[in-house]
Amino acid sequence: MDLLNTIDAMSTDMYLRLKCAAETGKWPEGTVVDPAQRATALQLSMAYQARHFDNDQMLTIGADGHVVEKNKRQLKAEFSSAKPEEEIKKCSKPSQADIAYFSNNEL
Repeated sequence: MDLLNTIDAMSTDMYLRLKCAAETGKWPEGTVVDPAQRATALQLSMAYQARHFDNDQMLTIGADGHVVEKNKRQLKAEFSSAKPEEEIKKCSKPSQADIAYFSNNEL
């Protein structure tokens, strides 16, 4: 089975397990991943992300497995078309509803 067929057949649960192995060096249950497994897990998780998630970074891996580079004009066009509610809010003062309060007995 080739890489793209493997990615298409992969479940979300398998992707999350591979991502955990690539990031931490351990499987979710705690078993240590050897270097070859970690490299494969990284490759598969990156390919899954490229195939199934939208990505707005300048340098990415496309759904076909090839590197995709965006030039400055493309990036400016994407950023200028962003909706205001999608933009990051400046540091605003949190409201009372945003703050969690605990008593000493709850800690």
